[in-house]
Amino acid sequence: MDPAIILGAIIILPIILLMIARISASLVFLSLCLGNVLVQYVGPNSSNFVNVLTPQVQGIINPTDNGIRLFLLLAPVVLTSIFMIKSVHGTGRLILNLLPAAGVGLLGALLVVPLLPSGISFDILNSDVYSQIKKAQVIIVGGSALVCLLFLWMQRPKGGHHKRKKH
Repeated sequence: MDPAIILGAIIILPIILLMIARISASLVFLSLCLGNVLVQYVGPNSSNFVNVLTPQVQGIINPTDNGIRLFLLLAPVVLTSIFMIKSVHGTGRLILNLLPAAGVGLLGALLVVPLLPSGISFDILNSDVYSQIKKAQVIIVGGSALVCLLFLWMQRPKGGHHKRKKH
């Protein structure tokens, strides 16, 4: 299959899912960032973690296995998406949700592609489309992070001071 089609699917599918399910893309973006932290800090010791959980597979799982790293990357994203279904209310907010959703799709591509099976990964990594995305990674990460923070700050409760009742 054409690497551009696979890369396009990796970018566009999350955007479509986030928009249809009305999921807060800002929280999913932050979950993707958390997943990347897990890959960096838990990934190298993942065999120890897996062996503690399931001792019967000891020696079978390779600690550098990209499948485990892909799981560590995407588990927070999937869980956040499930818990945040229908968290975006109103047409205006849904339309604005498109910006962080695009950030999720693009950052997801940057993080997922190197963890794919070697043949697919090699083809995508050497494609012109991926090289353009890679060149724009500073804008993708920095811009998406800023947009997501702004969206989270905008969602704070409205209103003035609330008086507390005395018990």
